[in-house]
Amino acid sequence: MSTSGAASGAPGGGAPRPGVRGMWIATVETIDWPRTRGVAPEAQRRELDALLDTAVERRLNTVFFQVRPTADALWPSPHEPWSAWLTGVQGRDPGWDPLGHAVRAAHARGLALHAWFNPYRVANHGDASRLVADHPARTHPGWLVPYGGKLYYNPGLPAVRRFVQDAMFDAVERYAVDGVHWDDYFYPYPVAGQAFDDDAAYAEHGGDFADRGDWRRHNVDLLVREAKARLRRVRPAARFGVSPFGVWRNAATDPAGSDTRAGVQTYDDLYADTRRWVREGWVDYIAPQVYWHIGFAAADYATLVPWWDAVCRGTGVDLYVGEALYKAGDPAQPAAWQDPAELSRHLAFAADHPRVEGHVFYSARHVAADPIGAMSRVVRDHYR
Repeated sequence: MSTSGAASGAPGGGAPRPGVRGMWIATVETIDWPRTRGVAPEAQRRELDALLDTAVERRLNTVFFQVRPTADALWPSPHEPWSAWLTGVQGRDPGWDPLGHAVRAAHARGLALHAWFNPYRVANHGDASRLVADHPARTHPGWLVPYGGKLYYNPGLPAVRRFVQDAMFDAVERYAVDGVHWDDYFYPYPVAGQAFDDDAAYAEHGGDFADRGDWRRHNVDLLVREAKARLRRVRPAARFGVSPFGVWRNAATDPAGSDTRAGVQTYDDLYADTRRWVREGWVDYIAPQVYWHIGFAAADYATLVPWWDAVCRGTGVDLYVGEALYKAGDPAQPAAWQDPAELSRHLAFAADHPRVEGHVFYSARHVAADPIGAMSRVVRDHYR
């Protein structure tokens, strides 16, 4: 088990705690915070502090705070505008520094804080004219790809790769973050009947690749490899990790894949070769979103955790399991999610797999709300 500050929940050193007990604080679409845009800075601070207090109350030790949700910033960035999720208006100064405050407030509570960035997503709408006038996506329109009603930076352009790293690492250089964290968004999730238009980029930069999929995976591989190397230079004690969709490939597609029948495969659909990143040591930890219940036929939790455990074996890469707390008690979910003990069973099952170094719960507002007592049950059974 790693004894780094981020893994132990003891920023700056100290006695290690038993693995990562984490939660995601999502800011895109104000999912977790701030629940209301444009309120007074002091009200937003209190709301953020309350989430951190909740983490402590639930005996968690790590928070993953989304600070660059849509090519914007929750700190005074020289590269990108202030996030509209803070004030309701992109580029409007909220009057305080949320990331700076979050790092200080988390550390004061004994919590590690990983800065969570989304590398390529630009907007959850398809209209570039709605972006602030000096947004990099408007000053470099050739970087943009509209797809599925949204806007993305083109991962196939070397200039994009350099820029998104500069934008993310400005925060890493400024603040004593314990980690750099990405979630599952690389090339976008597929949209039926639409093509991601990177023809020109492939013609210019893909000459060594006969297969466009291999070229796209190479583009994301470069971002991952370069980000880890840069993190080691800038903040050597911080850890780099990714939280991908839980299925790399189905065994029917690739014998090395999991015995699953998922409709999405990260390797084929998001062009993210997450298994390779682990095997090559390009990440310090992997936190796959294993968002299914034990016994789910298409993607069984009890199938995927052993598969990821085997992938991490001998690599030195820690495995944290992403847990779908948001499904607990949701009447739209299968019967297993109506049982308050389902998530607790997940942790008991994972405890038998030695590469599992912790769990991360999606998301913070559900950690606070504790639907059907599922989070309380986890704390009572596992976090005494």
